[in-house]
Amino acid sequence: MPWLEVAVATPIATTLTYRHPPSSTVVPRPGLRLLAPLGGRQVTGYLLACLESPPELGGYAIRDLIRYLDPEPLFPAEMVDFFRWLADYYQHPIGEVIKAALPAGLAPQSGRLITLTDRGRETLARLPEPDRPPGKWLASLLKEGRLTAAAIRKLGRSGQGGLLARWEQQGLIVASATAAQDAVGEKTELCLALPPGPGLPSCTRLLSSERRVLALLDELGQAGGQPWLPARLLASHYRGYRKPMRSLAERGLLQLTERSVYRDPFGEPPPVSSPPVRLTDEQEAAMRALAPALAVRRYAPFLLHGVTGSGKTEVYLQATALTLAQQGQGVLVLVPEIALANQIEGDFLSRFGNRVAILHSGLNAGERFDQWQRILNGQAQVVIGARSALFAPLTGLGLIIVDEEHDGAYKQEDGFRYQARDAAVMRAKQTGCVVLLGSATPAITSFYHGATGKYQRLTLTRRVAERLLPAVEIVDLRAVPTVSGRPPLFSPQLLGQIKETLAQGNQSLIFLNRRGFANLVLCQDCGQVLRCGHCQVSLTLHQQSGQLVCHYCGFAMKKAALCPQCHSAHLVPVGFGTERIEEELTRLLPEARIGRLDRDTATGRGQQIAILKAMRQRQIDILVGTQMIAKGHHFPHVTLVGVVWADAGLGLPDYKAGERTFQLLTQVFGRAGRGESPGRVVVQTLNPEHYSIVTSQGHDYHTLYAEELSRRRLLGFPPYCRLVNIRLEGRQAKEVERAAIKLGRLARDEAQALGIGVLGPAPAPIAKLRDLYRWQLLLKGVNLKALHDLSVRLAGVKPAVLGVSAVKLQVDVDPESMV
Repeated sequence: MPWLEVAVATPIATTLTYRHPPSSTVVPRPGLRLLAPLGGRQVTGYLLACLESPPELGGYAIRDLIRYLDPEPLFPAEMVDFFRWLADYYQHPIGEVIKAALPAGLAPQSGRLITLTDRGRETLARLPEPDRPPGKWLASLLKEGRLTAAAIRKLGRSGQGGLLARWEQQGLIVASATAAQDAVGEKTELCLALPPGPGLPSCTRLLSSERRVLALLDELGQAGGQPWLPARLLASHYRGYRKPMRSLAERGLLQLTERSVYRDPFGEPPPVSSPPVRLTDEQEAAMRALAPALAVRRYAPFLLHGVTGSGKTEVYLQATALTLAQQGQGVLVLVPEIALANQIEGDFLSRFGNRVAILHSGLNAGERFDQWQRILNGQAQVVIGARSALFAPLTGLGLIIVDEEHDGAYKQEDGFRYQARDAAVMRAKQTGCVVLLGSATPAITSFYHGATGKYQRLTLTRRVAERLLPAVEIVDLRAVPTVSGRPPLFSPQLLGQIKETLAQGNQSLIFLNRRGFANLVLCQDCGQVLRCGHCQVSLTLHQQSGQLVCHYCGFAMKKAALCPQCHSAHLVPVGFGTERIEEELTRLLPEARIGRLDRDTATGRGQQIAILKAMRQRQIDILVGTQMIAKGHHFPHVTLVGVVWADAGLGLPDYKAGERTFQLLTQVFGRAGRGESPGRVVVQTLNPEHYSIVTSQGHDYHTLYAEELSRRRLLGFPPYCRLVNIRLEGRQAKEVERAAIKLGRLARDEAQALGIGVLGPAPAPIAKLRDLYRWQLLLKGVNLKALHDLSVRLAGVKPAVLGVSAVKLQVDVDPESMV
């Protein structure tokens, strides 16, 4: 059909209509990537549907596509409706939704190509030295006769774009539109093979170098049992192979071809696990509930609430095996963080082998592209990954698993702000498959859905092998006497337990959800705190690297010697992080082997696996870490968990602060006592009476749930309403404030009649981030449609109506964090 519905990868909310290019031989199908004209630009688009007739466009002409970028679709047609729902619900342009879903590097955009004219070559070559622009780009233009799009963008950033515009007007250069190439694609390598037939090719007029190449090819081919050998393998034996190789190929005595190279993301395989001899009674009960839904492939949402160590992963594995037994069905497994993906990989690889693929940001662009292609081609039926694996191009989905479903990391906090857990439930509903949400500490909203019948609850109340949950001791830091009067890093109770555990030959986890050495640096003379110049936050001291780092925008500078305010040299670090905890433990326990797991020590997948492997092999006695050590890990010899400071999240201006604190504490408690020896936990706090601390001590989720419901019912927060946060950002503080106040008035004028509450506007808790000043407006309502309609209208208000020119509005549906 000649008319095509296309989503372009630009901030345009609606889809556009184009014509199939008459000269193209590609059969148009949903999921194809294409290059489309948009104004004077060329942009990437995605084919959503073929139309029987063109829509009414009010006199606008329908343009032809430029070309298709791939011969085959990049995502299955059944995902189109899912992308439409995501764009509508989260109020984000559908083309940018699809761009975010696909592997990075597959959205070439329009650029300009500058070509030198004959007149320009003559004129610019004679420019006197004082009139020549700075840099080497003019010499490159004269030599090559053109400038690439990347070079032109660089000149624009340096303020020399106006010079190019003048030269174009004078006829010295010609500017034309072009589209960049894909930044990622299939990787190939040159391979060689002997021609068919027995023995080596016979030819009396062969040079010795040519004979050597043929002999090596025959020897290596027989040794490896492969007819085609990579040229790089030949090069490792004979560096001078290239010239004789080409000569032999020209005479038909050698065959050459380019073959695909698979970029293996697994590297060192993660630890594998063996299936249990038998399931526990509770695991069998869970499987009895799941099996009928899996057998008929229908939408059925389940919430698996199991205490830490109860064997939730085994239920996932058993459910996956049942699904794969149904021919042509696939399984999607979501985890909140890459560290957990690495952990669960071993379990799934040991059961399902090369049917497993992984998708997460820890892969490089090439590895991610290859994994995507394996899934798309049906070579992998099980996909494991973090948030973005939600978009895996699996067809025939039979099961979606969301592990640690409560985790806030499932929410994308910038750009396309989606909640992967909620979106996974919708994908299951649209596909017609089972979705299994699992957690030891379910989100309050998820447990509420279970209690009200929206989800079917499955429960695992006991640990595997009847192991006991760890005993928890709460230490009130206010009651610990110190010389300075300040709370100590380690109370006598915690330090004593660490020493005892070390003496017993067991392992300890020491948890603090704050990295770095000190969370701020203070001038003793003037009281100035060293702050990030781009954000309204203090810089964190990282002692080992000698840097002060902003944990929000990534700005880093060398450790300051003088106060920028008064130039005093009396700068002191204040506070603590995992780096300082590691240093203090090394000083106090020099005989202990101490490791650390946080974003500073494990920047990639390989480093994470290495640290976790050392822990499992008992090469580490004490592992210090952030929340990266809190979830999902199974260390049988860890008998002690120490929480240095349990109150870190309680002071945040967020209605979920108590829930998150309980979840994080309960998860880290669950790392203790998973082997033969019982576990112990020591929790240091300044708020021992807080309900999240008290309930975590007793592993009492139900009391925590009841307390949270009573507070939220009183204040009108989820699950008793829905939220939409509208954030305004700009570089001028006064402009942002003025726009926020006007938008707040507009919101209140409409909201009252719709039964929608409006909180704010007010500065965001972090009022400046990445050089942008931030205000926000929170909408609360029970009627989801009315709430979304109002937020769409507010987001569409023109800057001129607000009396500003450069303020950006961002809509966050179901916000996870109010910071």
